[in-house]
Amino acid sequence: MMTRSTRTALRLATTATLAAAAASLLTGCATAVSLDPADAANDPDCAYVSVALPPTVADQPKRDTDAQGTGAWGSPASILLRCGVDVPEPTTLECTTVNGVDWIIDDSDAPNYRFTTYGRDPAIEVIVDSDVVHGSTALVDLEPAVSNVPTEPFTACVGAEDLEIPDTTD
Repeated sequence: MMTRSTRTALRLATTATLAAAAASLLTGCATAVSLDPADAANDPDCAYVSVALPPTVADQPKRDTDAQGTGAWGSPASILLRCGVDVPEPTTLECTTVNGVDWIIDDSDAPNYRFTTYGRDPAIEVIVDSDVVHGSTALVDLEPAVSNVPTEPFTACVGAEDLEIPDTTD
C-alpha cells in the first residue's frame, strides 16, 4: 500500500514528466518556413548542401523549412536559401566573388537582395533582407555548405575590365 507522501511524490513526478513532454511537443511544432523547392532540389549535390547548412548565419538562428534543398535563418526569416535553381546564363548583373564562390547580385527587389551562384550546377539562390543582415556576411557563413557544389570548368565572374575588345580602328 502506498503512503500519502509516496502518492504525492508520484503525482508530482507524473505532472513534471507530462509538462516536459508537452513543452517538447510544443517546441517541435514551431511553424516551419514555407518555401517552394527549386526544380532541381533533388540533385544529390543539394543534399550535400542541405546537411552542411550552418546552425546560424549572420548571427541569425536556423529555422525548419518545409521543402527539400532549402534553408532559412532568422525570426522572421531574413535569409532564405534554395538549392537547385536554374543555372544562370551570362548576365550584365553585377557578379562578385566571396570566399571563392562566385555570386550574381540582383538588387531589383531591394532591400531584399537575391544572390545566385555562378559557375555551379546546381545553382544556389540566397535571398537576404539587407535591413536585417548584410549580404556578404551571410554569403561568408554559407560558403562551406555552398562549396559542396563543384565549380564548372571555365566559368567565373568577369567584368568589363576582364574583356579583350578587339581594335576595330584599322
